[in-house]
Amino acid sequence: VEKGGRDNGTSPLGFLLVAMGNVPTAQTALFLLSLIIYLVTVVGNILIVVLVVAEQHLHTPMYFFLGNLSSLETFYSSAILPRLLASFLTGDRTISAHGCMAQFYFFATLATTECYLLAAMSYDRYLAVCQPLHYASLMTWKVCLQLVAGSWLLGLLVSTVLTSLLPQLQFCGPRTINHFFCDFTPLLELACSDTSMATLVAFVFGFLDVVFPFLFTLASYVCIIAAILRIPSNVGRQKAFSTCSAHLTIVAPFYGSLFVVYVLPRTAPLRQLSKVFSFFYTVLTPLVNPLVYSLRNREVREALRK
Repeated sequence: VEKGGRDNGTSPLGFLLVAMGNVPTAQTALFLLSLIIYLVTVVGNILIVVLVVAEQHLHTPMYFFLGNLSSLETFYSSAILPRLLASFLTGDRTISAHGCMAQFYFFATLATTECYLLAAMSYDRYLAVCQPLHYASLMTWKVCLQLVAGSWLLGLLVSTVLTSLLPQLQFCGPRTINHFFCDFTPLLELACSDTSMATLVAFVFGFLDVVFPFLFTLASYVCIIAAILRIPSNVGRQKAFSTCSAHLTIVAPFYGSLFVVYVLPRTAPLRQLSKVFSFFYTVLTPLVNPLVYSLRNREVREALRK
């Protein structure tokens, strides 16, 4: 796996994922920690989906988006953590070339979809706070479905284009990925063929998929905060902000970590830090999503008590 001649991304040779290092004594502890995180993530997000579907009073646009986000987070964590759990359990850190491309395809689809879905949720909160009298006519179920479907279609489009570039890369050295999953940039850094086109495409998509939704979300919250500050009573301000605080708690670390990993130049210090930031948006965000929405949202807490 670690040595070999020139071959492309579809070669039978696999890759070695080494970001977690080779510390046999820590494998059991890492396995148990990752297993707990995965189980809490899956159970928590599935519980929110069940609540949104089962509880009639949660059949609103805000909770429709939340249910879709929780479904996405379940698949998202399942694209990364099961493979990581297997490597901790068996000690085998290799992944086949086709398995690597499949993992990246699902990861890219879900990460891109989440970027646009969070932007759609910020638009929903903007209409609820800044245009309350027109909210029902503007955020119809048809609009909700279009926003969610558009998010998924953009995710599928981006991941299909990026994944189609991987088989064209040539690898002619150690196929060791200094990461805990197959991501586009670490694979580009292993390639010995010309990667200028793939790098350009990745940069353009990084801007469209991270920077644009982030700026849209930021603009939405600037308008939301300005509208909240104009509310005369403290009770009114607290109620308005409470509808947005949970979403803001998820959005800030998610977009922030994506921006560091995919938009900023890959300097040596950032290359090492990118693994830490990747952990934020691949593992922590899906984990804290159900915790944040269940603890900070009164309607979800009431539904849980029933």
